[in-house]
Amino acid sequence: MQFEDEPIAGENLPILPGHASPGRLERILRSGVFAVTAEIAPPDSADPHEVYERASLFDGYVDAINATDGSGGNCHMSSVGMSALLTRRGYSMVMQISARDRNRIAMQGDVLGASAMGVSNILCLTGDGVQSGDHPQAKPVFDMDCMTTLEMLRGMRDRGQFLSGRKISHPPPVFLGAAANPFAPPFDYRPLRLAKKIAAGAQFIQTQYCFDLVMFKRYMAKVRDMGLHEKVFILVGVGPLASARSAQWIRNNVAGVHIPDSIIERLAGADDQAQEGVDICVEMIQQIREIPGVHGIHLMAYKQEKRVAEIITRAGVLDGRRPWHPGMYDASDAEENRAGLRSQQ
Repeated sequence: MQFEDEPIAGENLPILPGHASPGRLERILRSGVFAVTAEIAPPDSADPHEVYERASLFDGYVDAINATDGSGGNCHMSSVGMSALLTRRGYSMVMQISARDRNRIAMQGDVLGASAMGVSNILCLTGDGVQSGDHPQAKPVFDMDCMTTLEMLRGMRDRGQFLSGRKISHPPPVFLGAAANPFAPPFDYRPLRLAKKIAAGAQFIQTQYCFDLVMFKRYMAKVRDMGLHEKVFILVGVGPLASARSAQWIRNNVAGVHIPDSIIERLAGADDQAQEGVDICVEMIQQIREIPGVHGIHLMAYKQEKRVAEIITRAGVLDGRRPWHPGMYDASDAEENRAGLRSQQ
């Protein structure tokens, strides 16, 4: 989808009436377009070109990119660093912020810094335990959780003050998100927990991987009964499984991921299990798109980022549109657009 004021690398767009941020993701979702976000694997490196190369795999296929924050309790390049690098190239970034590693002072400072560098979207997470990662001897912080982080950042944005009550001269205009897991017991509690996150300040939700459509449809029916689909934008987590063996490992070792036996059996019976995993993902997306109350997908293709273009193209979710990416405009287009932005300021 094209807007008259497309983003320019290193420059913010005007904030539209009724919007919380100048970001493209919020514009896409509020326009009613089915949105596509994806997750970028952070490098174990200080080389920015490794970040640019990884992001380029998504060019023209996603509306925003999540920069993960020490997922699984493992150390990589920081979420704020990746988000700043890619925002300045014109990408729409979702900066994940985990309460595991920071206290309230550090989190508020990171959000102010990220917003100053153009980051418009923040996904608030409690965070995985350190015992599951590569630094099990690390001391976890957990000064906040996802709920209290949402409330804190909403106060910074809407009331213009830190959690301490001290005033902020220029509040961060951020679009706030949270994660949800419809597939973790107790299942009846999941819509209620979603309602609590919305009340705390969540404006968009990205869910855990969906491999069980029957279970997810039951969840969404309760979400609709509660009217929550009208209060938050829901993006459903999807992703390709590499093999039956990897699917079995994920089911047994990754907390909160539910993979039915039927999916593992289908992978095991395929001649090309990796391709079968892509086929399953495409089918999931096509069926998820038809579920009322769903506003988009969040594609997590860990170590299979090169399959993102194929998955999105085959699933047909872009409706002929091509999401913005840094190579869409030549220098003259960029300068004309930049001049138009200046005239509005």
